[in-house]
Amino acid sequence: MSDLSTASPSPHWLQAGQLPADFPRSVHDWLFDQGSLTRRLTALADGAFSVEPLQEGWQTLRADECQALGVPAGSQGWVREVYLHGHARPWVFARSVAARSVLEGSGFDLALLGSRSLGELLFSDSAFSRGAIEVSRYPAAFLPAAVRQSQLWGRRSCFQRDGLGVLVAEVFLPSLWREAAIDAV
Repeated sequence: MSDLSTASPSPHWLQAGQLPADFPRSVHDWLFDQGSLTRRLTALADGAFSVEPLQEGWQTLRADECQALGVPAGSQGWVREVYLHGHARPWVFARSVAARSVLEGSGFDLALLGSRSLGELLFSDSAFSRGAIEVSRYPAAFLPAAVRQSQLWGRRSCFQRDGLGVLVAEVFLPSLWREAAIDAV
């Protein structure tokens, strides 16, 4: 993981009501689905779903992440980046972060996830509540080189439990849109 806290501009996050009226309904349906993305991807892949951990560890959080988590700019946090695969192809790049100041001592250990889905864990723990979903064209510089391109749609939401915030961002890759037969221009 490279430190991208100041490497490029922050994404401009929007809520559903801020999108144009002609925003494609099929794309909107995926971006603002309140359910588990893991479950939806598993269904689309007829069970051939997997998680590929890319990198995880402590690092300086990006400015937009600090703001969303309500922590001071430049805060340290646990960062986990993974691909969510369908049929052994990356369909989604996911980046999950939690501020170190709150994560340590919370009893929630992101380091133990391995190839398990964080989303499935968050949705199975009723103590977590999900905040609003926001979407953005995700900066290409924030993506792994293998899938780096501009104008990909991403979404994020913060899951809260007893003062702990876990910010989950998911970037929908062209291979997912092809599989779902959706034109995501």
